[in-house]
Amino acid sequence: MNTAKVGSDALDAGAPAEPEELSLAADFPPARRDDWLRLVDEVVRRSGRIGEDAPPGAGFEKLTRTGPGGLRVRPLYTAEDAPRLDVGVPGAAPYVRGAGAAGSAPDGWDVRQRHAEPDPALARQAVLADLENGVRSIWLAVGAGATAVADLPSVLGDVLLDLAPVVLDASAAPTDTEMEAAEAFLELAAERAVRPADLLGTLGLDPVGRRVRTGEGPDIAEVIPLARRVAEEFPQVRAVVVNALPVHGAGASDAQELGWSLAAGLEYLRVLTGSGGREGDFAGLDLATASRLLEFRYAATAEQFPTIAKLRAARRLWARVTEVCGSPEPQRQHAVGSPAMLTRRDPYGNLLRGTLAGFAAGVGGADAVTVAPFDAALGASEPFSRRIARNTQSLLMEEAHLARVIDPAGGSWYVESLTAELARAAWAFFQDIEAAGGALAAIGSGFLAEQVAMVRGRRLADVATRRAAITGVSEFADPAEKPVERRPVPEAPGGGLPRFRLAEPFEAYRDRSDALLAATGARPRAFLATLGPLSAYTARAGFARNLLQAGGIEMPEAGPTTTADEVAAEFAEAATPVAVLCSTDALYRERGEETVAALRDAGARYVLLAGTVAVPGVDDTLYTGVDALAVIESVYAAQEIAQTPRATAQEGAR
Repeated sequence: MNTAKVGSDALDAGAPAEPEELSLAADFPPARRDDWLRLVDEVVRRSGRIGEDAPPGAGFEKLTRTGPGGLRVRPLYTAEDAPRLDVGVPGAAPYVRGAGAAGSAPDGWDVRQRHAEPDPALARQAVLADLENGVRSIWLAVGAGATAVADLPSVLGDVLLDLAPVVLDASAAPTDTEMEAAEAFLELAAERAVRPADLLGTLGLDPVGRRVRTGEGPDIAEVIPLARRVAEEFPQVRAVVVNALPVHGAGASDAQELGWSLAAGLEYLRVLTGSGGREGDFAGLDLATASRLLEFRYAATAEQFPTIAKLRAARRLWARVTEVCGSPEPQRQHAVGSPAMLTRRDPYGNLLRGTLAGFAAGVGGADAVTVAPFDAALGASEPFSRRIARNTQSLLMEEAHLARVIDPAGGSWYVESLTAELARAAWAFFQDIEAAGGALAAIGSGFLAEQVAMVRGRRLADVATRRAAITGVSEFADPAEKPVERRPVPEAPGGGLPRFRLAEPFEAYRDRSDALLAATGARPRAFLATLGPLSAYTARAGFARNLLQAGGIEMPEAGPTTTADEVAAEFAEAATPVAVLCSTDALYRERGEETVAALRDAGARYVLLAGTVAVPGVDDTLYTGVDALAVIESVYAAQEIAQTPRATAQEGAR
């Protein structure tokens, strides 16, 4: 008997027929949005965030958040939410899916590293190390605290200018330096016999951006001579940078950053083409040539989805601007890790922020990406930090294969919705700027500063209340952190929009704590008056410790206690006028009032309570969403009052 054949026949005979169409959810009831909304309401109601009489969909609304720019982010997106807009295909208008038909594939985007080193020998060494280890273009700062114009031949001595693009940046230098650096770069290429058709790079002219940063600058028409020359002789060189980083760095929303970039880009188009009623001198270039001369610079943040949507929306918006001017043109994008998100405290967290920003920039389709070194907020970056920054991008491309897919976020209901909403909001702000007289007029009248200041205020409020958490700074701060020292760099010129980092308010208190430690030998302290066993107080004690340590405040605690006198005795040993009650609501009601009285008798001048239960004698409460900066300031104030001679005399009288 052929057992193999018998076994095969038996198996075939008992197997069910293969279905023509496989439906994995066939045995489940169809999922309906209304059913999901009902379940959300039930969960949110049980958490106490909505009442029993809340209307249907209230839970969904409770989970919907609004960003500083006013855009709402919903907890769920479906096909019904996706915009009915034509996003096109990669390489074709409106360029939402990418400016090139092949996207970043197969070799990935342009990995661009910034250098600001005044020593020409060190700068040359650092540039060469980058180009030999994965960097494809150099972003070179020129002027004060960076490369001198006269040192360009030395610093770029090992750079093949027809293979590695060089992007000049004289934004922190005197006004004339931008033109001098651009002319010197073109002369250097000629001296090295680089064919004009092969020269790569960006000259970095940006008089509009200079006015944003400093409040003053040259006439925008000064870009005309070099722009004409580049247009005629150097087909692969860009002359002008439309830099949105100063607006972002002042606290602008993503929509404001985009709207501003459109207005600034349009100012350059007007002076390069003579369109839009431009009077006086202009370059007389056609629209396609003028648009080719521009490179747009945007911020990439650790908020990956807004960054992805911002870059996609930017290409759509610029295509619309140029379409109105004559024909839709692609936008060249340089995405830069946001300086506003970097921290001086716990700077190694910036490694993760930079990775998220680089990931979002790559997914969003940026042509060139700069990941900021993790120590960029501290001063001059070290070779190690620059190496990690470039390797972050290499890992994303070479190991994570991020560049193997064109527009990987395309088709996502959330990303497509966010792209469309962001584009609408940015276009509205762009129209507001145009109604105010254009980009230059909006700077001069204060309109831009006023609009950005409103969003910056909301951002700072989110930081203060820790709705916008900064890991290692406002959350999970390490009081024993060893400082990371870096060589200081010159202060960038001011006079225009302010520059801020989200972490600065909390870092100021950490600096204040360090100064007190150096002056007195002790940091400010707040005593955790823990009531009951460990299981009763540990959650709220952890919350209070996390909040106050973000201000550099030490937190000794009583530990498990059974009476108010035990708590007061431990407080007396803590050498602080501040106490924080930590326990359950039940124990607050049972022992809270007598504990507060005992703490007062032991010398407590300022008593806080972790929670929202009303306890007589408590000065303030700590809860999720409280203004943490205000609480920290009150603790410092209590310490300072306790140390005054008058307070000491009163204590002796008592």
